[in-house]
Amino acid sequence: MSDEERQDSLADQAAAWVPPWERPTARQNPVPTPADAAPAEPDRTPAEPVPDGPGAPGTAAGERGPAGGDTPGERGPAGGDVPGTAAGERGPAGVPRRQPAGRRRATVVPEPAPELDDAELRGALEAILLVVDEPVSELVLAQVLQQRPERIGPVLDDIAAGYTAAGHGFELRRAAGGWRLYTRPEYAAHVERFVLDGQSARLTQAALETLAVIAYKQPVTRGRVSAIRGVNCDGVLRTLVARGLVEECGAEPDSGAFLYRTTTMFLEKLGLDSVADLPPLAPFLPDDVEELADATR
Repeated sequence: MSDEERQDSLADQAAAWVPPWERPTARQNPVPTPADAAPAEPDRTPAEPVPDGPGAPGTAAGERGPAGGDTPGERGPAGGDVPGTAAGERGPAGVPRRQPAGRRRATVVPEPAPELDDAELRGALEAILLVVDEPVSELVLAQVLQQRPERIGPVLDDIAAGYTAAGHGFELRRAAGGWRLYTRPEYAAHVERFVLDGQSARLTQAALETLAVIAYKQPVTRGRVSAIRGVNCDGVLRTLVARGLVEECGAEPDSGAFLYRTTTMFLEKLGLDSVADLPPLAPFLPDDVEELADATR
């Protein structure tokens, strides 16, 4: 080689030389496209050993990959985690695979109940009121029939007015916060002879006095009732509880004694809607047990 050729060769090498800091690294290599991607590795049999060390497929979190970086959850072309990819799963070209999104279950909305016409609603209310054993409120009737609550009250008033105008032996009456069918007072003697059949169901004078004290002083303890009446009321109180006119309603915080109050049956028997409808007490009747005790000494 002549001196001129040697100089030209050295000049070409100097022009093609690239500094180390400008040379491409493994991280800057572009991701191969599907057209020039390398074919997937063939499936390994159980007898073939799986290579260990950096860059091995299925690298666990904390181990180093081909470029020396950690691979917790797979990394995409720009080094970021790809959502929906399980740790260690890669495609044929080393691109993380995406898992299919889960299907959402459709919410089934129940169809609203059809609105009943006035005649059908009236018949349904009469059928329910015929089998109830205690007064039922308008809200409960609306929930059972799946109708608007504001429709129930006017229909019940119309039914009650119709029974009264027709002169039936029963009537629809509001009592104890609800509605129920009752026999008319003018036929009470006939109904009493049929129901009692010679048995006396009247309360004694002591039971009536105890019931009155509980009705006006409720909730009240047994000792307070006995102090107001001036006699022991244990036996009478057990009779009232057995008749369903009085019930326990907790205990007094200070003494722990049981408290008693009247029941819904008590309101039904007196034809009252609530305890607030009781007639007022006489003005001279003391409200305090201490005043009564001082007056009787």
